[in-house]
Amino acid sequence: MVVPLLEIKTRPPDRRPGAVARPRLVERVARPARLTLVSAPAGFGKTTLLTQALGAVRSLAWVSVDDRDAEPVRFWSYVLTAVHAEGALGLLPSVDAALAALLNDLEARPEPLTLVIDDYHLVESRDVHDAMTFLVEHLPSNVHLVIATRADPPLPLSRLRARGELVEVRAADLRFTDDEAADYLAGTMGLALTAADVAALAERTEGWAAALQLAGLSLQGRADPGAVVARFAGDDRFIVDYLADEVLARLPADVHDFLLRTSVLTRLTGPLCDAVTGQSGGAARLVALDRANLFLVPLDDQRRWYRYHHLFADVLRAHLTEQQPERVADLHRRACEWLRANGEPAEAIEHALAGGDYPRAADLMELAIPALGRERREAERARWLRALPDAVVQTRPVLAVAFAGTLAQVSDFATVGRRLDDVEALLRPHGGAWPQQPPPGLVVVDEEGYRSLPAAIGMYRAALALHDGDIGATVAQARAALALAPPGDDLVRAGAGALAGLASWAAGDIAGAHAAYTESVAGLRNAGFLADVLGCSITLGDLCLVQGRLGAARRTFEAGLDLGAGRLRGTADMHVGLAGVLLERDDLAGAAEHLAAAERLGEHKGLPQNPYRSRVVAARLREVEGDLDAALALLVEAERVYDGDYSPNVQPVPAVRARLHVRRGELDLAAAWAVEQRLDADDELSYLREYEHLTLARLLLAQRDERAIGLLERLREAAEQGGRTGTRIAVLVLLALAHGDRQASSEALRRAVALARPEGYVRVFADEGAPVATLLGGLDGDAYVRRLRAAATRAARPPSGGLLEPLSARELEVLRLLASDLDGPDIARRLSVSLNTLRTHSRNIFRKLEVTSRRAAVRRAAELALIPGSPSRSGTRRG
Repeated sequence: MVVPLLEIKTRPPDRRPGAVARPRLVERVARPARLTLVSAPAGFGKTTLLTQALGAVRSLAWVSVDDRDAEPVRFWSYVLTAVHAEGALGLLPSVDAALAALLNDLEARPEPLTLVIDDYHLVESRDVHDAMTFLVEHLPSNVHLVIATRADPPLPLSRLRARGELVEVRAADLRFTDDEAADYLAGTMGLALTAADVAALAERTEGWAAALQLAGLSLQGRADPGAVVARFAGDDRFIVDYLADEVLARLPADVHDFLLRTSVLTRLTGPLCDAVTGQSGGAARLVALDRANLFLVPLDDQRRWYRYHHLFADVLRAHLTEQQPERVADLHRRACEWLRANGEPAEAIEHALAGGDYPRAADLMELAIPALGRERREAERARWLRALPDAVVQTRPVLAVAFAGTLAQVSDFATVGRRLDDVEALLRPHGGAWPQQPPPGLVVVDEEGYRSLPAAIGMYRAALALHDGDIGATVAQARAALALAPPGDDLVRAGAGALAGLASWAAGDIAGAHAAYTESVAGLRNAGFLADVLGCSITLGDLCLVQGRLGAARRTFEAGLDLGAGRLRGTADMHVGLAGVLLERDDLAGAAEHLAAAERLGEHKGLPQNPYRSRVVAARLREVEGDLDAALALLVEAERVYDGDYSPNVQPVPAVRARLHVRRGELDLAAAWAVEQRLDADDELSYLREYEHLTLARLLLAQRDERAIGLLERLREAAEQGGRTGTRIAVLVLLALAHGDRQASSEALRRAVALARPEGYVRVFADEGAPVATLLGGLDGDAYVRRLRAAATRAARPPSGGLLEPLSARELEVLRLLASDLDGPDIARRLSVSLNTLRTHSRNIFRKLEVTSRRAAVRRAAELALIPGSPSRSGTRRG
């Protein structure tokens, strides 16, 4: 389940009433710059200053970071939401793609934007820092970035400083002067202090706003405030501790006790506070604390949920631990039980762990794991289970097996086998039948899960065998799991069946794999594991493609898209699958549209394979458009993010890249790949390496190596025997190019056309360009053959060739501006047209140039010498 983003974190905090005016700092922060850095320790008034300085800014985006935002996708989701960059948000989990879209979006904005990122020090991810560096260095001139942080971030500050593009506000600047401290203590806090007391307090607190605030609270109502001021000493931490003691000590006993008891909560609401404190009136108490400015932060507009100021919460918890350590575990227990009863099992488990109640945490985990599985929350399950002591897990067979399964799902197989062995040793130490009831000393909360243990263990052993590449053991264990599964256990049956199907796929039994997966989908639907249905749909679609059934693949992906309805993980994968099908049918615009839709949905709507699969399909689109550099860059990135998620790696990304090297004429790089993979034309063939050997055949053809025909003939025979029609078509097209005899070539191509015609294949022919176009001219010229020949002719057309439909004078003018550094609004202003009119011109240009992006259009225009100063690149290499 996706945790919704908190809207409050993307809104600027309210301006503090009575805040001290600080015009010298307000002017500095508001000064236009690429980056304004406000860097100082906690409590120096960074956020208050920003709300003062930027409160009147017309276009302001704000992100308040918390310690859960260190993960890159979560962090950038908040940033993109704050700036209302919906298009860029849809490109996540690809941060690079999202940033590129964000920068384009920012350039297109008609008015300046100020983006504030508060509490940036909570970001610890190197990936976030690298992406932020990229953003800072490419920020449009109409954007002012403001970062507030407790420590200097790892950004290129020295370079920005040297360029005069950095404005800095540091602790020395933020420290209250004597006059500001006097204004604060007298005006805001209402204290009557002598000038000497104010100066002493300002000196000993070093102008630290938080310390001054706490000091003001502790001084209120004192008969001799000067004596209190005289006792201040020590570093910041000692001052905070001392002042917090003074503040807490002067509060009514019931308020003091309420604060300490509720300090264990990360979020506060009235009923939860009542449960934790054992008293009533929690909601009213929170309202009173909020009005008294006792470091309470509202989390919603209705003021039902709050949190304590982080610094104040730290102090409260420290005092609770010091003063009432015997209460801590019980407070967490109370919080745990309320959250459990109110449908918040995740937070309940966190409190059980924090309170050291590992048995209770284990109970809740065992009951929660089935629901977490339905929501594909593998990472959260792994984190919880790793937090439990081994001794607790070892006495709970259901939880132990779930732990092993969770590790398998996140591809951490190192201890899976040992954990399964341990469970079996507990339940049947001497072999024999599985006990109907757990042996004495073992704990079982999920009785239904216990009945499924034998089958579940077999299923995870099958997964381990598949990971190890042992196809025989995978099938044997999967069959054993199916035999052991109790009636009605759709989940285990579906999982074991899918693993058997994967083994069949790896062995080249495509029909068997498709049948197994079809049955698994039905079981997963019955079990309510709809996200896994989409995962199986990825495989079913791939199997259809191998079988040469483009229409069936399309229907599979469309059915998955309907099921996901934009809500489930895996919906993005359906869009990527459809893009691949449409691309093969030469519907480039449709393919681009589905890729964009997948990117808009973001990481949380994609399964583990999606990051690499989407890049592979996008690379294919760029290749078809002729942008081979972009295609290669995408494949490099796809290899970096590869995650097969159990599927056999039948189309390795390095082989896809080698195929592109052949197309680019970089035969030395492709040959180096073949050597590295130990590929040879005389290898014994297997389905797992079929794509690699087909790529090798392409390389041999390009090298005019006569061994290509023998390899292709063997590949054709193997594909025909295995029912892999998609492979047969590709092999026959290459055989048509390889044969020196025209009659043999025509016969091979005729057979390829006959197989491809029912499913509407186009690119497998068109990609080969002029040679295939020539051969197609010798076949019967029906509508399908004419379509193939036209597509191959377009692909073969030299870069300097003419357009089928010429550009108008206005379109040529727009095209020249698209090749410049101007953004969309600037181009529209230059042409004195609206943005909508500009978009219409751009769409027409893209259609006529047969591209789907601005970059591809500029590249194609340069090839056609349509842009002044860009001579025709007729020597561009083509495959």
